[in-house]
Amino acid sequence: MKAFYGLLADLLVVIHLFYVMFAVGGEVFILLGAILRWKGIRGPLFRIGHLVAVGLVAVEAALGIDCPLTLWEYEFRQLAGQGVDQNLSFIPRLARLIIFYNFPNWVFTLMHIAFGLLVVHVYPHSPPVSQKENEPTAASPTATKQT
Repeated sequence: MKAFYGLLADLLVVIHLFYVMFAVGGEVFILLGAILRWKGIRGPLFRIGHLVAVGLVAVEAALGIDCPLTLWEYEFRQLAGQGVDQNLSFIPRLARLIIFYNFPNWVFTLMHIAFGLLVVHVYPHSPPVSQKENEPTAASPTATKQT
């Protein structure tokens, strides 16, 4: 059973890494897309999902709430008889190196809130657009044929 808890902890680290990649990589994609006028950044599902994902982290940081993914990972590690940074296989160790740093808590709180504010600031400047809004209408110049 200990091996199962260790596997769950490893899985949570990988999920956490993907969450961080979506939050940070998503914002880079949005900023580049806004500059280069990519239509792909305006999908409502992507944009609202990104806003919610980053907003959740910013609110947790502002309220001093520990990330549930981190807490669950630690709990599973204890149940597996592992230390948080010990007895980890390659992928979880790599993921932890990428997403966890040794800074004071106030630095993380400030970074999470600032990043959340950046996402909120960019949102109205490059808002999501539904597919129907992207389609030309019969009255638009691109929809009429010129002969």
